[in-house]
Amino acid sequence: MMQLHYNPSCIEAGCDEAGRGCLAGPVFAAAVILPPDFLEPRLRDSKKLSPSLRYELREIILSKALAWGVGMASPAEIDRFNILRATFLAMHRAIEKLSPVPDLLLIDGNRFVPYKDIPYHCIVKGDDLLAPVAAASVLAKTFRDDYMVQLHDEFPQYGWNKNKGYPTLFHRQALTLSGPSPHHRRSFLHPVQKELFT
Repeated sequence: MMQLHYNPSCIEAGCDEAGRGCLAGPVFAAAVILPPDFLEPRLRDSKKLSPSLRYELREIILSKALAWGVGMASPAEIDRFNILRATFLAMHRAIEKLSPVPDLLLIDGNRFVPYKDIPYHCIVKGDDLLAPVAAASVLAKTFRDDYMVQLHDEFPQYGWNKNKGYPTLFHRQALTLSGPSPHHRRSFLHPVQKELFT
């Protein structure tokens, strides 16, 4: 079972993102502070969970977390700053919503831009090692999926209710047939598709 704490003497917030590799939609991030007695053996990296279990775990996390926050960065911000910087921006927006303010941030991955003066620790595959990071991965993934399903109602031709904006064959074929939507990331598109924006 994964660890509940990195440093048990600190108020720790796990932080993770969802949607970095998508062609469309925002990148989402979540930050979660779990209680010291949190126990959920099924929790792990959201990519390794079935959709139904992800949503079941989301309800448990939302009901038991001491604090949680979700933030996002828009496709325009992704195009302006690049996906890595936009991801950090989404993480900052999620962390900003936490109360109490954590003593330590546990960041999934190997890079981060500091948020205010809060110490942080980057952990590669942290969403499979530490429960607060795994909880953040579940929230980021499920809230982003919900958002993309809402966008699907407006732009059903891209199949976002199923692919969530990732570059599946169906999504790429829909781009060729219909051109990009206002929710596509210009910087992620093939040069021929980029011309369709002008």
